Amino acid sequence: MINYRLLSEIPTWEVNSHVISYPGSPLQLPCNAALLQELQTTAQQQTADCAYGCAPAGRITLLPKTFWLDGQTSKLVTALRPLLRCGTSTQLIVDCTAFDHRSLPALNPLLHFLFNLDYQLSDLGLKKAETSPTPRIQELVFYCQPEQRATLEPRLSQATATAIGMKAARRIADMPSDRCTPAFFASEIARQIAPYPSLSCEVLDEQQIAEQGLGLLQAVGKGADNPPRLVVIRYQGSVTGPFSAYVGKGITFDTGGLWLKGGDGMYTMKYDMCGAANVFGLMLAVAELKLPVSLVGVLALAENMIGPAAMRPGDVATSYSGLTVEINNTDAEGRLVLADGIAYASRLTNNQRPPEYVIDLATLTGAVVKALGYDLSGLMTEDENLRHDLTQAGLRSGDPLWSLPLDDRFSKQVESHIADLCNTPTNNAAISTSAAYFLSRFSPANIPWAHLDISGTALWRENGRSVASGRPIPLLIQHLLERLEK
Repeated sequence: MINYRLLSEIPTWEVNSHVISYPGSPLQLPCNAALLQELQTTAQQQTADCAYGCAPAGRITLLPKTFWLDGQTSKLVTALRPLLRCGTSTQLIVDCTAFDHRSLPALNPLLHFLFNLDYQLSDLGLKKAETSPTPRIQELVFYCQPEQRATLEPRLSQATATAIGMKAARRIADMPSDRCTPAFFASEIARQIAPYPSLSCEVLDEQQIAEQGLGLLQAVGKGADNPPRLVVIRYQGSVTGPFSAYVGKGITFDTGGLWLKGGDGMYTMKYDMCGAANVFGLMLAVAELKLPVSLVGVLALAENMIGPAAMRPGDVATSYSGLTVEINNTDAEGRLVLADGIAYASRLTNNQRPPEYVIDLATLTGAVVKALGYDLSGLMTEDENLRHDLTQAGLRSGDPLWSLPLDDRFSKQVESHIADLCNTPTNNAAISTSAAYFLSRFSPANIPWAHLDISGTALWRENGRSVASGRPIPLLIQHLLERLEK
C-alpha cells in the first residue's frame, strides 16, 4: 500500500520527488525562475513536464488548471497516466489547492488513480523480471491550504480504502483464465477475506448448484472441465437493520459456447468476470472503511466452453426462480448466470428480512458500449429512487453512469414459444435493455433492483491493450456513504 501525507507546507524538497501542480498555484516550486516561467507559460494550454534543472526536486509537471477542474472527461488522469508509467520518482507531491467543493468530481478520479499506482501487471509474476524495473511510487504527499484539510482528509481515507478493493478486483480480473478458474476465484476470495472479522463466505460447488436448483448457472458451466461455483460473501458491519445485496457476473472465460465468438471477440474474454471481481472488491473496500451496514455479495462463476455437455441453442433450462428459459443463443450466457444470482440473492434474509435492494454488475453487452462509449456505465432499473441515488453517486464520485429505459414495452423481446422466456431477442434490437428486461423477471416486485452494464467501463483501454479498471467500485462506495448520511 502506498503511504500518504496531507500537508500545508512541504518540509523539504528531495531529488526523488515528482511535483504535480498547475500555473498560478500558491505552491512555491523549487526550480529556477527562468525554467518555472517557461513551464508556467506552456502549461496554460498543455502539459509541461521537466526532469532536468528542477533541483532540489527531481521532476516537475504542470498541467492546465482546466484539467484539474474537469469532472467529466478526466483530462487530469488521462494526462498523468503515461507520465507516471515511465517515471523514476518514489515520492509524488500532488498540489490539491485547485480543488474546492465544486470540483470534487474531478478530485475523486485522481485519488483513485493515484492510490491504484502500486498495482501493476508485473505483480502477477508472469513476465520475466526486467533488469532495471521502473521505480514504484512509495509515498503520496498531498499539498493543500489549511482551510482545505477538513474536506480533503475524509476523501483521502475513502479513496485509500476504495483503492484496496479496486486493486483486489483488478488483480483477479487481469489474471489469465487458465489460472483464474471458478474454483480458484472462490478460493482466492476465502483467502483474501480471512483477515477481516466482518467478512465471511460460503461456496456452492457444482453438485450443490444442481441440488439447489440453480439451473441456469448449471447450464452455462456444464460444458467446461472447470465446473461452476456460487460464492456468497457476507459483510456484517451492523447487527441490526436492513441489508443490501450485490450480484456479479463471473464468466471466467467466455468462448461464446456453441455460438462461438471470433478470435478478436474472444481475446479479452478473461475479463467477462469483472462484475463478480468488482463485487468482491466492493466487499473488501467496505470492510476497510468499517461501514455500519450489512451487505451480501453473490458471485455466479462459470466458464462458457465447448464440450460434449455444453448447452445448445434450443435447450430449455429451469432457473432458481422456477421460470423456464429457452437458450436461443449460447453467447448470451451472462444474463443466465445473473438471473440465478439475482433470484438467489433475493431469497436471502437477515433477521428474517429480505434485501433492501439488489444491484447486479456485469460486462453484459457490447451494445451498451455502442450506446454510451467507454466512460459511462449503463443503468437500467424501474425503481426511481435507485435510479436517482445511483446517478447522483456517480456524478459525485467521478464514476458516472447513464440511465437507459426499462419497462414492459420490452417484454416481447424475451418471449419464447416453448418456455417462459428466451435469453435473447430474435430481432437483434435493444440488446442492452432486452437483457436487462430479462433479468428483471428474476427480481421480485417487492425488492428494488438495478442493473449496471459495465462493458465499457470495466476496462482501461490504452495503446491497443486492455486492463481491468475496478469501476464501478467508487460509485457503489459513494452510494453506500450517501445512504448512511440520509
